[in-house]
Amino acid sequence: MTFRLRKQTLLLFPVLIGVMFATQRAASAPVPPNPVLYLIGTEPFQTGGKQFTRYEYDVLNKDSYPAEMFAAAPALPPCGANTKSSRTWVDIFDQRGKRLYGFCALGKPSDLSKLWFALEQGVVPPSYIYIELNDRQTNTKYKSNLADTTL
Repeated sequence: MTFRLRKQTLLLFPVLIGVMFATQRAASAPVPPNPVLYLIGTEPFQTGGKQFTRYEYDVLNKDSYPAEMFAAAPALPPCGANTKSSRTWVDIFDQRGKRLYGFCALGKPSDLSKLWFALEQGVVPPSYIYIELNDRQTNTKYKSNLADTTL
């Protein structure tokens, strides 16, 4: 082995070790689970002269999600006029996949305990709903279980 080749090898060795450890740390980061959704309750309310029922939900395993997933993400596309919407958006769907409502500015994992959608009173709710957490930075979706709309 020539001196020059030996010198290049010695210079590259620390770089390769650093890349190896960085890759190992990234690979060992826990993958967030799918959300476990459940109904907390319902609540009547009025707005615009109409009567509605709000269906309120919580995510049982919300503490399994890192805070970074809900940080403001101004580098990603905005949510309407909100240029500081979060990295992860949450959408609520009925059991057939029809979108009912969404949240684009949750600030922390504990905000997953404040999910809801509303229907005008007299409208029959879907039997079940589910949510999807869409991590827009990693392009990863986390789909929940089907949750009841009645207690």
